[in-house]
Amino acid sequence: MPAPPDIVLRPATPADVPLLDRWDRDADVIAASSDDPDATKAFGDTYWPDELALVAPDNQYVIAELAGRPIGAMQIIDPHTESTHYWGEIEPNLRAVDIWIGAAADRGKGHGEQMMRLALQLCFADPAVTAVVIDPLASNARALKFYRRLGFQPEGRRMFGDDDCLVHRLTRTAWRQRFPED
Repeated sequence: MPAPPDIVLRPATPADVPLLDRWDRDADVIAASSDDPDATKAFGDTYWPDELALVAPDNQYVIAELAGRPIGAMQIIDPHTESTHYWGEIEPNLRAVDIWIGAAADRGKGHGEQMMRLALQLCFADPAVTAVVIDPLASNARALKFYRRLGFQPEGRRMFGDDDCLVHRLTRTAWRQRFPED
């Protein structure tokens, strides 16, 4: 049986806005990103052209492509320095990652794990980075299981706006032990 095609990450561009808008309205993406049962968009008031204009060394969006076809997106930030201060007071030398698979047909196939492994490689390529933090909804059992399988450890619940999240952390040491080949 041939190996599955590799996923590659590339910077998001303004040409990706229609795709991001479509994924932003997917019911499963909404449910994974908001505790609001009436939400019609995954990322609330996000206007993608403006959001992509915020790209800076401490805030980047990437598109995951499988055999040249976009299947998901990720945001990778330095939570200590990025301009929105979403994470509030947090120590330096961290990265925070958000991930979503756009279309239902692409979910449950291992693409998320491959995307996260690539993102972790990017994050830990900077020798100063000591850990990666994530903030899945505390109610998202599937995401919690996914992150624990990757080696993330829960740190505690925290409210981000109206969303009840269970913050997790993956240290560089734990990542190296879990994925020594990456």
